[in-house]
Amino acid sequence: MDLQLPAEFLALFAGGTGYLLDQLHTWGPVLTPVGSFQLQPARIEEDLPLIHRWMNDPAVAPFWELAGPRNRTEDHLRAQLDGDGRSVPCLGVLDGTPMSYWEIYRADLDPLARHYPARPHDTGIHVLVGAATDRGRGLGSGLLRAVADLVLDRRPACARVVAEPDLRNTPSVAAFLSAGFRFADEVDLPGKRAALMIRDRVLRDVL
Repeated sequence: MDLQLPAEFLALFAGGTGYLLDQLHTWGPVLTPVGSFQLQPARIEEDLPLIHRWMNDPAVAPFWELAGPRNRTEDHLRAQLDGDGRSVPCLGVLDGTPMSYWEIYRADLDPLARHYPARPHDTGIHVLVGAATDRGRGLGSGLLRAVADLVLDRRPACARVVAEPDLRNTPSVAAFLSAGFRFADEVDLPGKRAALMIRDRVLRDVL
């Protein structure tokens, strides 16, 4: 069962979609050690074929569970794009080339909040590095650090960035650790046992 935001709450913020994640579409590019990187909110018509192909990669499918016909991926994207703005699907664009898929979401407003001691404005990250050639060479951890810092810079009310990779996905867990996240707990979520990873604002210059 999803967490529902009261209509009167959303009515306080005309254009509540932008409010919940501090106008993510305006965040712009950041310079990283591997190039200029930007989160670009996904567009169904332009981006669905690429995201669908990535979701059908055998290395990705067991963890995202979106392999299969194109409409399965489309429904997943539309549920976010047509929702209240608590989750924004994005392409990660590196030096002008789309190379990863991201979901930036309000963890405190997500069902995940039932499974850990959530705090107001906790912001979550899901990530998929698209090309096999981009995996396993430190690129993912570098971009995870950059995106987590981008969230903290653009969302001043957010004190923590969280993630919940599948414990079986050891390369993903390792990437989060290398990106300055700390392992906080193991949590049982629908369909998986996850590693709760947290990047704290107060520790961002330490880890």
